[in-house]
Amino acid sequence: MQIGDLPSANKRVVGCPRYPLIPPPAAGGKVTPRLILASASPRRKQLLTEAGIPFKAIPSRVTEVSAFKRPDLIVKELAYKKALSVAVKHPKRPVLGADTLVYCKGRVLGKPKTAKDAMRLLNLQNGSWQTVHTGAALIWLEKNIFLAGGERTRCKARKLPLKTLRSMAEKHLDKAGAYAVQDADDIFIAKMDGRFDTVVGLSMNVVRKFMKQAGLSIKKKSEVSSQ
Repeated sequence: MQIGDLPSANKRVVGCPRYPLIPPPAAGGKVTPRLILASASPRRKQLLTEAGIPFKAIPSRVTEVSAFKRPDLIVKELAYKKALSVAVKHPKRPVLGADTLVYCKGRVLGKPKTAKDAMRLLNLQNGSWQTVHTGAALIWLEKNIFLAGGERTRCKARKLPLKTLRSMAEKHLDKAGAYAVQDADDIFIAKMDGRFDTVVGLSMNVVRKFMKQAGLSIKKKSEVSSQ
């Protein structure tokens, strides 16, 4: 997805240029700059580490507000904003931003503000199908590379008693939907149709595609497992 696909997002981000995506630079024996992850999320850090992608985490400080109503556009815009906010300070480095939200019963569910808010989100999703949207953006200002895209995964929540929901409500205030599918003791999600990493918070197939388009090297699985 090129920057031109997000005209509304561009207008609201100060200093966001309208450059088209250009072909990745030809290999010339230069050392590939290390990726910057514009996030403090331990889950996203873990996914990149497991994929063998070297990175440095520099959390963005943007306000997570979007004028879009569609969840797929919201996550792409916020991922783009996060990446851009860090990229302007590190123009010679490729920067990866990401954002995740849950869409259930026509409502966009982000991170709960309090345990009471988490209880409201869990109760809304309880026993229902939902869709988890994760957006990703890679910006490399020095190379005029701007990429944004996303994935979605449908999930079915178990129907749990209120007592169980109350015990869950204070555990995951930093996660969209107020649950953590990657935690062994989190039993909220019963079924999943799509990618697991999308629900965790970073769609690695999108990340790999963007890195390839940007000319960034990615280690093979055999190289990662041998380390």
